[in-house]
Amino acid sequence: MFRLISFILFVLHSIILFAQNNNTPLISEKEKKHFKSLKQLTFGGDNAEAYFDKTGTKITFQLTNKNWNIPCDQIYFLDLKKIHQLDLTKPESFKRISTGKGRTTCSYFMPDGKHILFASTHEKIDTCPQPPVNICKYVWHIIPEYDIYVADLNGNIVKKLTDTYGYDAEATVSPKGDKIVFTSTRSGDLELWVMNIDGSNPVQITNELGYDGGAFFSPDGSKIVFRASRPKTEEEIKEYKELLAQNLVAPTNLEIFVCDSDGKNLKQVTHLGKANWAPFFHPSGNKIIFSSNHHSTRGYDFQLYMINIDGTGLEQITTESNFNAFPMFSPDGKKLIFSSNRNNGGTRDTNLFLAEWKD
Repeated sequence: MFRLISFILFVLHSIILFAQNNNTPLISEKEKKHFKSLKQLTFGGDNAEAYFDKTGTKITFQLTNKNWNIPCDQIYFLDLKKIHQLDLTKPESFKRISTGKGRTTCSYFMPDGKHILFASTHEKIDTCPQPPVNICKYVWHIIPEYDIYVADLNGNIVKKLTDTYGYDAEATVSPKGDKIVFTSTRSGDLELWVMNIDGSNPVQITNELGYDGGAFFSPDGSKIVFRASRPKTEEEIKEYKELLAQNLVAPTNLEIFVCDSDGKNLKQVTHLGKANWAPFFHPSGNKIIFSSNHHSTRGYDFQLYMINIDGTGLEQITTESNFNAFPMFSPDGKKLIFSSNRNNGGTRDTNLFLAEWKD
């Protein structure tokens, strides 16, 4: 019996390794237009918001996996140069950067590549914050205990960048290495703020009612792309304010916007309806890749799209599974990392995928 069990485990492990190394079945024929190959990097749980360092050889991401005793999002680090040496189905292959307490979100490499920025509740809530209850629609919890921290690659927190009451999260760094953009409720609404790389001189750069978040700088640092809701009718405004008072937001009506890094020249890029979010600049700075369900009659069918910054040339990039989001190009434009529900064995697992990109 022991030999039989060992053989079954060996076969299962071989199947997993085959899935890691045999990338072609992960890509549809339509996806081959831009994906030369596709490699799965994680195998189970919820893995999302993976972002490259400036060399494109390391990633940081957030991970929830109850089978690994990680009940809510924590920040992890992975050296892509070493993945051929690792069993990516095991937790010891990933290095935890956050404290392991509370909930974290939205990590990003600092300019030196030796430190990672992320938001965490660990100082105020060291267990997983409770999700909202008695809400009859899909909402995101805008946890007011989030603050933004910087840790080294050994998980030592070296600096706290925000210390105000309310939500401070969704922070990313300019490629120029001088500024950080983040979302905050400190002025009473979910607005974008920009601060110096050391956390000093925070300046609000958006001021219209609605959720402004998920912001990223352009490759030259001159522009910012982000998702935003813009409630217009009395009913929409009332609902938005009532949810925000409960630290909630309904992310079902979002469009992509672009502005200068100081908030000037604000322009709406998409007019697609439904949820358009998780935008990131193409390395040329002339296009934006993002996730959208605008095409879907079912609601939950998110595919990656690309569009010119002037709103023309919409192109669908992915077709597989019903969830593809959080895309990021490597600085040299040769790789794209994103999260997807593909190849999850019919579970709800969301994994990370690394594509060789071709324009």
